[in-house]
Amino acid sequence: MKNFRRGTALVAATALAGLALAACGSGKDSGGGAGLIVGTTDKVVSIDPAGSYDNGSLNVQTQVYQYLLNFPAGSTELTPDAAEKCEFDAKDATKYVCTLKSGLKFANGNDLTASDVAFSYKRIVDIADPNGPAPLLGAMKSVEATDDTTVTFTLAAPNDVTFPQILVTSAGPIVDEDTYPADKVLDDDAAVKANGFSGPYTITKYSKNQLAEFKANPDYDGTYGKPKTDKVTMKYYAKAENLKLDIKNKDIDVAYRSLTPTDLADLEKTDGLKVEVGAGGELRYITFNLNKMPGDDADQKLAIRKAMASSINREELSTEVYKGTYTPAYSMVPDGQAGATEAFKDAYGDAPDKAAAEKFLTDAGVKTPVTIALQYNPDHYGSSSAEEYAAVKRQLEATGLFKINLQSTEWVTYSEEYPADTYPVFQLGWFPDFPDADNYLSPFLTPYDTEKKKSGNFTNSHYNDEATEFADPTMTKLLDDERTDGDQASREATLAEIQTRLADLVPYLPLLTGTSVAVAVDGVDGVKETLDASFKFRFTSLSK
Repeated sequence: MKNFRRGTALVAATALAGLALAACGSGKDSGGGAGLIVGTTDKVVSIDPAGSYDNGSLNVQTQVYQYLLNFPAGSTELTPDAAEKCEFDAKDATKYVCTLKSGLKFANGNDLTASDVAFSYKRIVDIADPNGPAPLLGAMKSVEATDDTTVTFTLAAPNDVTFPQILVTSAGPIVDEDTYPADKVLDDDAAVKANGFSGPYTITKYSKNQLAEFKANPDYDGTYGKPKTDKVTMKYYAKAENLKLDIKNKDIDVAYRSLTPTDLADLEKTDGLKVEVGAGGELRYITFNLNKMPGDDADQKLAIRKAMASSINREELSTEVYKGTYTPAYSMVPDGQAGATEAFKDAYGDAPDKAAAEKFLTDAGVKTPVTIALQYNPDHYGSSSAEEYAAVKRQLEATGLFKINLQSTEWVTYSEEYPADTYPVFQLGWFPDFPDADNYLSPFLTPYDTEKKKSGNFTNSHYNDEATEFADPTMTKLLDDERTDGDQASREATLAEIQTRLADLVPYLPLLTGTSVAVAVDGVDGVKETLDASFKFRFTSLSK
């Protein structure tokens, strides 16, 4: 997915939030019909799917929107949600056809029809918000409702094996066309008021990035089944230490993202708590803005990227900063995904190589030390980001080849500035939209959109921008080939070729991959079941 974009707890700092929590009870007595409280440091960019492509927003969307298909807790098998069935047309494999269940409704009473589904996908593409998931829909040429219960997607290529999984991503929530505008993102308060939700929960109270209260939707008919808990409150924290304090004191029931490795080690020893670990696939990496990064020409820029790749010590980042909760990533496709390789280890080794780094720069005529403005985010990716990027700065400068100007920006600003071409070299993270290697490739490598005159990838790195020196038609063809190849062995060979090419061109520098972790009070069940490779945290699984 998704991708990752993103004191005192913000909730505790406001009277409104305090009153809301008093009404719903604390974690210590949440069993008496008061529901559960889940804490997080993730921030919501937008409840409206057209305006967000981040984990904090996805957490809300997972609870309140219905999708055509979805993943049940603990599974990566596509299962009907609002759809009764979805399949490729036997006569024309560029057509993917979904038939809806009958009698579906939004919580506001409006019928949910195929027209709403088609509208939901069209508006994401038409709005093309810089923080939105439009890049995920690059394979979709068009979508239309052929009757009230049938929606037909026309795809750019036949038998696109990844497209069914796109229906489960940040691009997949179904919205009410009677309440969501076709040409702009609906603000959060308006979305809550419109109540155009058909997922397992609706939102009854909302104060953005402070408090969100969810109530079970009795009319939900989908993948997750009936919620096990009628009311769940999401409490947002500005700092991980406050989240840790509240879960340690059992003032909340579950802490999900993002506690530091040191916090987790401490909480694991705390009586009455359990640390649950599941599949993750989270990726941490550096993005290069190919237009703005240092270097007099494309060759010098490439040499600088390769020199940086030769200077990073991932093992040190893993052990010293993250205590092993993150492991070295030697590809943009993390270990564990089918088709993953270690292309960056093959190209640059698994330890810093100053001689190799210096040769890349010397051969391209780059004067050293190279000054690099490196931007990171201190809140969205967890509080250890500061320590992580201080270590990256130290490693790069230890070669004598770089001078790093390290700067940080809070996520609310960061999520607006990096797509706007503000940063030359910057931190991002990625949460998978669906468990497939393509999800770690296509969103980053999609060609320039000539019609909308914008970079096709969500990072706006300018890699593969058509009609520029960074265009890469070879990569575009490789992506097309792997997406439409039904033979697993052949597809994995193409995926390996893509990863090798990425290591050679280095538009991104993978650093670490991590698991999915949550901490729960004893007596809270269902947490581990939802920590799966789909990276969807489902309130429906939780009970106490």
